[in-house]
Amino acid sequence: MPREARYGFRALTPRDLKLVASWLGQPHLREWWGDPAEALAEIEQAIDDLATEALIVELDGKPIGYLQSYDPHLEDDHPYADQPFGTLGLDLSIGVPELVGVGHGSALLSQFIDDLFDEGTPRVVIDPHPSNARAIRAYEKAGFAPVGERDTIYGQVLLMARDNEEMER
Repeated sequence: MPREARYGFRALTPRDLKLVASWLGQPHLREWWGDPAEALAEIEQAIDDLATEALIVELDGKPIGYLQSYDPHLEDDHPYADQPFGTLGLDLSIGVPELVGVGHGSALLSQFIDDLFDEGTPRVVIDPHPSNARAIRAYEKAGFAPVGERDTIYGQVLLMARDNEEMER
């Protein structure tokens, strides 16, 4: 379990792509992202996509992963456009293999989501593959609950949500 870490989140830039490419080639990411070159091309497009905020996650000033936040209501025919207005979707990949499975995913998501909720985001969704047990456990630790399985343009997913309890009062 990580010590009481504070994670940094900074914009992904073209000079980060070589590092992200090295992460995408790791077996623990390749399993879920697929072909590293195709995945990198998708991530590179996110840099200039108005619907997506592409970020590098840092721990103690060192890059450890990729996080993207997106608004499903800004994309035509997005499979999560049925979620409440203001909902944001997240995708997380910890790139450093030795930091996987030790609590960083749930901890950094909790910190990031707390900031989103402070800014007024009503709901956050995340969509692991239904057989990605490690990710599902991490997301549950970060407060997500399953909404249901869906077959989407991204493949089969388990849609999970965490609601801003402050907005429900």
